[in-house]
Amino acid sequence: MHGYLSVVVYLGFIIAFAVVSLGMAWVLSPKRPFASKLDTYECGAEPIGGAWVQFPVGFYLVALVFIVFDALAVFLFPWVLVLRTLGVRGIVTMVLFLAILGLGWLYAYRERILEWH
Repeated sequence: MHGYLSVVVYLGFIIAFAVVSLGMAWVLSPKRPFASKLDTYECGAEPIGGAWVQFPVGFYLVALVFIVFDALAVFLFPWVLVLRTLGVRGIVTMVLFLAILGLGWLYAYRERILEWH
């Protein structure tokens, strides 16, 4: 139990901070409801039409390509940190990984996924 005491104390501080923060926000927040406060807000523009709008598939494709290249950064940083200890095998493995990602980027480029219409 002695090993978990610091975890319990830390958890207590986290819960106390959350409760105090929410309580202070509730106490200090203005209680003046008015019409514009209750309206839907989207970039200061008045909403026109219904809320169910079909988005172009390009938004999702760009998001997927971003996730793929974000995975590159996740694997590239630790590799750079241990580059000297990996030797030739580690460098060849990373070059293969980058080549596969490059093929994915080339496919996205050829399919014009990255173009905005």
